[in-house]
Amino acid sequence: MEEFKRLERNLVAHGAIIDYYQDTIQIPNGNVAKWDFIKHKGAAAVIPVDHEGRLIMVKQYRNAIDRDTLEIPAGGLNGENEPTKDAAIRELKEETGYTAQHIELLLTLCTTVAYSNEKIDIYLATGLSAGEQHLDEDEYVQTIAYTVEELTEMIYAGEIQDAKTIAAVFAYKDKYCKDK
Repeated sequence: MEEFKRLERNLVAHGAIIDYYQDTIQIPNGNVAKWDFIKHKGAAAVIPVDHEGRLIMVKQYRNAIDRDTLEIPAGGLNGENEPTKDAAIRELKEETGYTAQHIELLLTLCTTVAYSNEKIDIYLATGLSAGEQHLDEDEYVQTIAYTVEELTEMIYAGEIQDAKTIAAVFAYKDKYCKDK
């Protein structure tokens, strides 16, 4: 297979969460193309399951789509080298107040492979103990518990559109709720 070759990568804008670059790429037929690239430091998310089997979700406002969303708890890494498991444990505590006795990797999701390197490791958290939220100063988050069936219905009704949440709910349902 012939190779693609990056000829240049130019920083267009540096942001708080992402950096935006324009790449110059030589494609295998010899043509040269300009491609956008968004660099992300990575993220972690967690699907918390309470002792009744309900999934703890967070409702929060998202500026990019100008509305509230229902999602699993998640957040960016504190630096590219932070272990995603540590970030998932931190985000669970910050956004929901819960701590977990057991946490395991459920799946890894690359969010938008056409133009970004963002990768989210999604963990399953069980053996939950309630506590107090520790939200960042720019966060306002409500927690709500749902059954897998309720979340599945909300996904198919278009009420939940967040990709990481949809992937996490379906992965959890497939792996742990075979009879549902």
